[in-house]
Amino acid sequence: MKEYNSFEELEVWKLCREFRIQISILTQKFPAHEKFELIRQIKRSSRSVTANIAEGHGRYGFKDNTRFLRMSAGSLKETLEHLIVALDEGYIVEEEFQKQKMKYGNCIRLLNGYINYLKKQTNH
Repeated sequence: MKEYNSFEELEVWKLCREFRIQISILTQKFPAHEKFELIRQIKRSSRSVTANIAEGHGRYGFKDNTRFLRMSAGSLKETLEHLIVALDEGYIVEEEFQKQKMKYGNCIRLLNGYINYLKKQTNH
């Protein structure tokens, strides 16, 4: 694996960034009364995904970086839960939910792959 000078070069960050942008666009369809509830929560969790990848990349040890990546994974899962709530409340339709769930799945797979790569580096 090549060495990355900036978190912006990481494929996992790029993919999660796209997911975060899609979540932000999607929340524009949510009702106004959810502005300080669901909208705020889902935006915060989706932003936390990329923020933790960036912060972890700024750390100098593999273990420290991995810790932030695990927080990122948790935020991804939280974002999925908020999408489920949006579906249950009728703010999004099943088709949109499945589209976002597929993007979530791609993000979590890439994130887990990166975590596994870093874990192997600590064993050297």
